[in-house]
Amino acid sequence: MAAKVQKSEQEWREQLTPEQYEVTRKAGTERAFTGPHLEEKRDGMFRCIGCGTELFASDTKFESGTGWPSFTDPANLENVELRDDNSHFMKRTEVVCKTCDAHLGHVFDDGPGDSGQRYCINGCALSFDEK
Repeated sequence: MAAKVQKSEQEWREQLTPEQYEVTRKAGTERAFTGPHLEEKRDGMFRCIGCGTELFASDTKFESGTGWPSFTDPANLENVELRDDNSHFMKRTEVVCKTCDAHLGHVFDDGPGDSGQRYCINGCALSFDEK
């Protein structure tokens, strides 16, 4: 696993757009159907916008109809951390980049793959490298 990335709040603000900062550093959520990568269909790798860690391969992406990019599985389970999230009067599982602690989104048990998981990820928390 990559070394832990730690930056000051000021460094994060300088690196990220205001929306990326709100989502990844303050556990915000982009508005449905507004983020980048929702319609991305090319072969490649989705990476953390904060540190570049590989998160999701394009062949695990599927159309969930929720308004956010959705994936059946991470590219490498070692690169994500799952945390209990009881905010907003809901019981959910938060998905976080293990390298830089960026909030990515949430995982739900209603996915189409063998794992039955749907990783519902904010598009602005991701960059994309075409294969």
